[in-house]
Amino acid sequence: MNWDRVEGNWKQLTGQARQKWAKFTDNDLELAAGKRDQLVGLIQERYGIAKDEADRQADEWVKTLKEEEKTSRTGR
Repeated sequence: MNWDRVEGNWKQLTGQARQKWAKFTDNDLELAAGKRDQLVGLIQERYGIAKDEADRQADEWVKTLKEEEKTSRTGR
């Protein structure tokens, strides 16, 4: 999954985002709206981490989504 698809499917993905980053509020998730830069900024703010670490976490999360999507398509 890429960031365009994340943005397009954001409402369906907010639960998974909340599992990954439990400190997010409903308002945070609404503000992020699936946009990478917004999400990275929120990760930085809520968790007090550097931008490069927030970037890494966001990209790792999307990679996980991509793997889950691939697995669900192949049935494995």
